[in-house]
Amino acid sequence: MPRVPIDAIIPGMVAAADVATPDGRLALPAGQVIGPRHLESFRRLGVTDVDIDDAPAEGPPGQDEINRHLEGAAAYAGDFFAFLDPDHPVVLALFRHVAEAVARDMARGVALPSLEERRAVNVEHLADVMPMEIAAPARLVAHETELASFPDIYFRLKEEMESPKSSMSRITALISRDVSLSAKLLRLANSPLYSFSGAVETIERAVALIGMDQISTLALGVTAINYFKGIPPELVDMRSFWRHAVSCGLFAKLLANAAGVNNVERFFVEGLLHDTGRLILFKKMPYASTDALLYARENRVPVVEAERVTFGYCHTDVSKPLLAHWRFPSGISDGINHHHDPDEAKTPRQAAIIHVADLMANAMEIAIGNLYVLPPFEASAWEMLGIGLERLPEIIAEFEQQAAKTISAFV
Repeated sequence: MPRVPIDAIIPGMVAAADVATPDGRLALPAGQVIGPRHLESFRRLGVTDVDIDDAPAEGPPGQDEINRHLEGAAAYAGDFFAFLDPDHPVVLALFRHVAEAVARDMARGVALPSLEERRAVNVEHLADVMPMEIAAPARLVAHETELASFPDIYFRLKEEMESPKSSMSRITALISRDVSLSAKLLRLANSPLYSFSGAVETIERAVALIGMDQISTLALGVTAINYFKGIPPELVDMRSFWRHAVSCGLFAKLLANAAGVNNVERFFVEGLLHDTGRLILFKKMPYASTDALLYARENRVPVVEAERVTFGYCHTDVSKPLLAHWRFPSGISDGINHHHDPDEAKTPRQAAIIHVADLMANAMEIAIGNLYVLPPFEASAWEMLGIGLERLPEIIAEFEQQAAKTISAFV
């Protein structure tokens, strides 16, 4: 009966003893199969490790067993696709993949979240920063940026990149002064995001292999993550938030590569930061954000639509003044700000990549505890990519091979 840290637990394992919170409350009875939602609940409740049944595993379920669960899995998954055209070939391919994944989990005994569950819980003790009637995006951002400054390592790096005296040694020295940035860039360099043949052990080698421009872009994404602190845990599990963000970034890079687009690192960063506006809403308007999340769950609508009902705008309206204040490169900002309306972007194809990547990342999370229906999908976005439908299974397979290790570089 080994005691296993929750970060090492794989959904489908069985609790060998009652799982209790630090204050003695029962979090999960003994003998229960542990699913993704249990792991997220354990993290929120402060559970750090669990006694796991070390009986020999029965092995993965056979296809016949999976097939027996397909009808129920399709019904479960179908609820999340309610806002999408079921006849679109991309939507149909995603649905079939998700239904198969859900059926596989059901065959293993993994408990899936019920449709009545809510991620947002009691936030009566929290208060919004300003009344809804004056909480315009620009005002929210101005209030936020008055209180906290974006980490300046990116701007120093950007200044160095634009200097005529710039060199690899100067870039390397600047990055090396920031321990957190250096560590994350090295983890990324050694992740499946790059799959270099040998271990990358120094920043010098990382810069040499990845390139100065690409390192600068990655530094932007890494430093932006470090900015967001103080998000109420009742609203969102930040591990889950960044897992989705990294998944979107990875899909964006894979899609950009399949589409033959240059400098695919920028698409990884755009995917990584595509929901930064939502974090500002969580941070400044926690009570109203709860209303939006509950509206989305109770009415089975995408969160982006619930935001428009609740606030009168959505998170991309908040990211626009935020990224402008931080002086993000317009090429990156455009894809982030228009990932829900790619046709409105200055570079529609770039925004279309993030649009499709966001849909795919959300779809992949249905089998691991996603509680919200998928966002709307613009068929024109897929057409702009110019990727044949036959490539979709290959892209999903690549994602599944790379996701866990890439996510661990951030989360």
